[in-house]
Amino acid sequence: MVAIKMLHSESLQGKPEFEQEVAILSKMRHPNLVTLIGTCSENSALIYEYLPNGSLEDRLSCQGSTPPLTWQVRTRIIGEICRALLFLHSNPNPIVHGDLTLANILLDGNLVSKLSDFGISRLLTETETNTLVYRTKYLRGTFAYMDPEFLRSGEITVKSDVYSFGIIILQLLTGKPPTNIVVDVEDAIDTDSLHLMVDESAGKWPFVQAKQLINLGLRCAQMHRRKRSNLESEWKLVESLMQVASLSVSPGFKSELDEKGIPSYFMCPIFQEVMKDPHIAADGYTYEAEAIKGWLDSDHRTSPMTNLPLPHPELTPNYALRSAIQEWLLKHP
Repeated sequence: MVAIKMLHSESLQGKPEFEQEVAILSKMRHPNLVTLIGTCSENSALIYEYLPNGSLEDRLSCQGSTPPLTWQVRTRIIGEICRALLFLHSNPNPIVHGDLTLANILLDGNLVSKLSDFGISRLLTETETNTLVYRTKYLRGTFAYMDPEFLRSGEITVKSDVYSFGIIILQLLTGKPPTNIVVDVEDAIDTDSLHLMVDESAGKWPFVQAKQLINLGLRCAQMHRRKRSNLESEWKLVESLMQVASLSVSPGFKSELDEKGIPSYFMCPIFQEVMKDPHIAADGYTYEAEAIKGWLDSDHRTSPMTNLPLPHPELTPNYALRSAIQEWLLKHP
């Protein structure tokens, strides 16, 4: 089972997004980033690992009559998102996701969260003022989650993701839509009615812990960037809250660990063995490097999978998939 994301045929700006997503996800691997398995550039298709529990947005609203996410799971997800952002932001050239929303956070069979949709993400470069920033005239993203300073100036920084993260924290705590959520929570604090804002469907959330997370959300979602939290300095708090929360998973969700077989996309289509050095060929399929190089060296100019002509013989290392395979092998020796 895989997930396929295809560019709409009438999209005018989709091709750069496609190339951006491939550029980022093919070079990086993290437990809380979605794994890119392969691509098909001719049809602008991206092939991802399949995450059976869909988006955090759907699970928070209990789409399909799924059970509510427990406070333990929500706390863990907050920690996982924080960890993924720290990973992206700590690169030599920091990466800003740029469209961090509940809809772009996906959940696997164990409700582990993974950031997806890197089409408008940006690599930051240093300006003359030694500030890591990206400037654009095109304001793209999901309005309710967008950094207010980005809306005013067109400048994206890592603090733009921090703002979106703050909105997501408040949503996970309250179950409310993102629009005006900061004002609503601040009003509840002023009127001493914060306990009424906490989502009861999550179970009996320890109020002290809920209040700590709500305050973290407000610190992240400040209007002015200079007042927003630094995630590195907040990580100790987030980690301790994760440890306090029980890591039990809500009943009713199928676990991927029930499937003992090797994920099919770890297997080389030619050798039929788990790949050690996966490479993407021009047909969009991923092969063991030795296998596909042997195929091409034998004067084959067609795809081993489709028998259609290959537009070129170049191969692209699939570092993200290789790392995913190595991680899986450590858990299943």
